Amino acid sequence: MQREHRSEHFYAHSLIGRLFRKLHLDIPLLFFLGLICLLSFVILFSASNQDFGTLERQFARVTLAFGLMTVLAHVTPYQLKRYSVGLYSFGILLLVAVLVMGKISLGAQRWLDLGFFRFQPSEMIKISTPMMLSWYLAEHPFPLNWKQLVTAFVLIFTPTLLIAKQPDLGTAILVASSGCAVLFFAGLSWRFISYAAVTVTALLPLLWSVMHDYQRARVLTFFNPEADPMGRGYHIIQSKIAIGSGGIYGKGWLGSTQAKLDYLPESSTDFIFAVFAEEFGLAGCLGLMTLYLLVIFRCLYITLGANDPYSRLLAGSLSFAFFVYVFVNIGMVIGVLPVVGVPLPLVSYGGTSMVTLLASFGILMSIQTHKKFIP
Repeated sequence: MQREHRSEHFYAHSLIGRLFRKLHLDIPLLFFLGLICLLSFVILFSASNQDFGTLERQFARVTLAFGLMTVLAHVTPYQLKRYSVGLYSFGILLLVAVLVMGKISLGAQRWLDLGFFRFQPSEMIKISTPMMLSWYLAEHPFPLNWKQLVTAFVLIFTPTLLIAKQPDLGTAILVASSGCAVLFFAGLSWRFISYAAVTVTALLPLLWSVMHDYQRARVLTFFNPEADPMGRGYHIIQSKIAIGSGGIYGKGWLGSTQAKLDYLPESSTDFIFAVFAEEFGLAGCLGLMTLYLLVIFRCLYITLGANDPYSRLLAGSLSFAFFVYVFVNIGMVIGVLPVVGVPLPLVSYGGTSMVTLLASFGILMSIQTHKKFIP
């Protein structure tokens, strides 16, 4: 009987394994992503004051995003490489179109409205920029000469500046970091990285002069939020209160007073981590960050196992971009980074970032499950 039970158990697992291989899905990565998304529904229900409509809309977006992830997992890295230049060029044209005729919302011009559909082209650029850089560097192996290096930086900062012009500093930072990550994974020397850091530091006064007034205010608020506690410093002060009141084990699910009493603005989007910390405390935060680390480690495992330069560079940059997403959101919520409007990945309410993130994980799964392709 035990032998029959073991054989049936093995058969079921092998059947499941064949199914996931046929779908080109990476089981460990899918499992970790699923846990984070399930946790998202739990905390969103509380952060939205127990609004079932919010959960329904988020469920529809998550379903769409997982569907897109599955589709992209079937696209081979060879096909991704072929379409890299076209997708990047199309994305740049869309960013130019946004500046010319984009939809203005909340003082920012970031959307293209097609009548039946409205979207942010900058979300597409988050993926197409590392794809383009990976294609270029795979065609020009290191060490790069100065002409090739300048070309690489033009490819990175053309979309970065167009997005910053909208203005959308948070997305611009994510695009720039994912592009620079490709250079890092390609083997850019530490000496050049040091020179670049010094140059960027020297250009900070110029950057300050071209920043918008509200962006300067965010930087000043970062250094001293108590200077305007009922104005620009209100968000971060209330966020710190929520996090601190959670203690070690939190107040329990649905116990966030900061969210319920509307003291915490954007409680279901940018500042949802503060709600989570208040309800589940330090222990819950460590659990969530462990899940994020497991996702990142699995992505790096896929990166190390990639068989060709394009796949390796693309997987590494997408893994780093996800890390930056997590780091920037949690950093701004706890007050160690300025507020730049980056949602907590896979947890915050919203569709565009969810679709983009799971699309990038679909590409990572494609790289993992199509290892034998020949470029």
